[in-house]
Amino acid sequence: MGTDFFMSQKQELLKILSLIDLTSLEATDSESSISTLVEKANEGYQNHYPAAVCVYPNFGNFVRSNLKNEMSVAVVAGYFPSGQTLLHAKIAELESVNKTIAEEVDIVINRGLALTERWDDLSNEISAMRKAAPHKKLKVILETGELKSADLIRKVAEISISSGADFIKTSTGKSTVGATKEAAEVMCEVIKTHAEKTGKKIGFKPSGGIRTVEDAKLYFSVVNKILADDWLCPELFRIGASSLYDALISELKHADNK
Repeated sequence: MGTDFFMSQKQELLKILSLIDLTSLEATDSESSISTLVEKANEGYQNHYPAAVCVYPNFGNFVRSNLKNEMSVAVVAGYFPSGQTLLHAKIAELESVNKTIAEEVDIVINRGLALTERWDDLSNEISAMRKAAPHKKLKVILETGELKSADLIRKVAEISISSGADFIKTSTGKSTVGATKEAAEVMCEVIKTHAEKTGKKIGFKPSGGIRTVEDAKLYFSVVNKILADDWLCPELFRIGASSLYDALISELKHADNK
């Protein structure tokens, strides 16, 4: 294989790297472990960096103060990962997040409301969290592995967008089933339809079980096929991952040694 092939492969890998929300959401996270994550993000690869670092909200200001400015800070909220608590507690959490210097917040829906088709309640919860953090980019996690059909995923995606989502996201990474190609296709179709009707572009973030370069390429191809080139940028497409980042760096070093 010629040099052009490996250069093309390298550019694809660098593009995927620039779409990653480099994530740590473990019960054992500490300032020390998050510092290591930030150092990894800041190092990047040949002046290419992840789109964001995603952490629990108590680390948001710490990450922002130590992360290079070209990357964003995302924190999780909405009683992550279950989505099960009192609405006023969720609102209070989002209000607290809104006072931090993190730029983005990933909230998780109450899947019980979706599974019992309490659409107004679901919409009201998302809208209330949106209003509580008006200055943050809002990514709404559907937890598609716990939804039972493509029709249900489609309905929840539509409600999330109409209730204020800037992005819709597949998974918390904490359920048995994370991102799937089928869920990604449904969500991207909803985003496409919304853009055609309103002219507004909503972002897409697959997350949960995306560990290999081939996994990432799968979702890259889904977005490219359904939403096309306009979405292949950090403003509209993120990949939530942790171990994927290390796999990408390894592949890039391999490509450079060819």
